[in-house]
Amino acid sequence: MKLATLKQGGRDGTLVVVSRDLTRCRAVPAVARTLQAALDEWDSCEPQLRQVYEALNSGAVEFQPFDQAACASPLPRAYQWADGSAYLNHVELVRRARNAEVPASFYTDPLMYQGGSDSFIGPRDAIVADEAWGIDFEAEVTVVTGDVPLGATPAQAANAIRLVMLVNDVSLRNLIPAELAKGFGFFQSKPASAFSPVAVTPDELGAAWQGAKVHLPLVVHLNGELFGQPNAGVDMSFDFGQLVAHVARTRALEAGSIIGSGTVSNKQGDLWGSSIAHGGVGYCCLAEVRTYETIEQGKPVTPFMKAGDTVRIEMFDAEGRSIFGAIDNRVAALAS
Repeated sequence: MKLATLKQGGRDGTLVVVSRDLTRCRAVPAVARTLQAALDEWDSCEPQLRQVYEALNSGAVEFQPFDQAACASPLPRAYQWADGSAYLNHVELVRRARNAEVPASFYTDPLMYQGGSDSFIGPRDAIVADEAWGIDFEAEVTVVTGDVPLGATPAQAANAIRLVMLVNDVSLRNLIPAELAKGFGFFQSKPASAFSPVAVTPDELGAAWQGAKVHLPLVVHLNGELFGQPNAGVDMSFDFGQLVAHVARTRALEAGSIIGSGTVSNKQGDLWGSSIAHGGVGYCCLAEVRTYETIEQGKPVTPFMKAGDTVRIEMFDAEGRSIFGAIDNRVAALAS
């Protein structure tokens, strides 16, 4: 099943059920006005939403054309947004560039930070920031949970996953070092994220959803050029059940909590061959290619994003059909 939120009807938008091919949608006010309302009463709402989904796919119900540009993030705001770093290749590279070892605990205990969730930008909205802040994108996979009890096991946590989405977890790289040096983690360096137009139930992914991971390439285009296509199911050291359980170790999670995978990153033996241009799978953020450049050439060459630059993030099924729709963000200069 596929769900989205249109930018109408208030700050939490209007929930719509979306056809599998992303061409048609239907509002369902009699079931739930917003996605959060549906998640709050999932056991009763899910069967009704699925009936509408099946009718949309068969053409047995009235519909309106689905416009991805009219979408907010599926949850325009959320009770919880916690992002992990499950692809340790990404962590290893960043630390290697500054000749730092990866602590042994990183391989057994997930990294996690709590992001701002009072508002997200839409999948086609602008990233508004100062170029001096070092604007970067991070392409990731996320899940949305139902209620998760305190101390849930990874298996219990995996069973509480209701939806899967993509995210552009925007980072302001030049602000990060000073913030981390304070010892309190990210804040100003992590502005509003943008999620995919559509959220899907795990069963919609078919065989690609295995072991609480999505086994498909995450495709990133920078300014219209293919930049990365690493497989999200490869080199993911902690699955989503483990990540959700990590968050729930000391707190219960409310329905509508969003948990991220961290930047998707695949191990590539030859550094020079890691880029798309040299036969690799490429990258899901600029920081990673800049790290490779630092290792190979002594300094980064690729610039961070500037006003007018665009990033497109998408995932396709085995038949080449877009699953979640596309995040397509353009950088806009911060007004002086």
